[in-house]
Amino acid sequence: MKKKLLVGVMTFVSSAATFAQTQSAVATVSASGQVAKYLGAAIAVGAAALGGGYAVAKIGAAAVGAMAEKPELSGKALPYVGLAEGICLWGFLVAVLILFR
Repeated sequence: MKKKLLVGVMTFVSSAATFAQTQSAVATVSASGQVAKYLGAAIAVGAAALGGGYAVAKIGAAAVGAMAEKPELSGKALPYVGLAEGICLWGFLVAVLILFR
């Protein structure tokens, strides 16, 4: 797993370096700024989606287990799943703020 991740990172870095070398000096500064902006937005959305998915998986399983034992807990358990989904919305909001800044 670590080897695949390392190969992916090295491929990304080498492709970014190749792209930067084909542009002029002025365009390179602008292009590298754009790349950083898009990369930051992608990391924000990706990390939020992974964190939100993990949270929904854990909270959802616990909520369903609690509702199986006591059905009257459904109103108290489901809002926590919605809070976990809100993590993804915050990641999307951060990405929009990065892109349109």
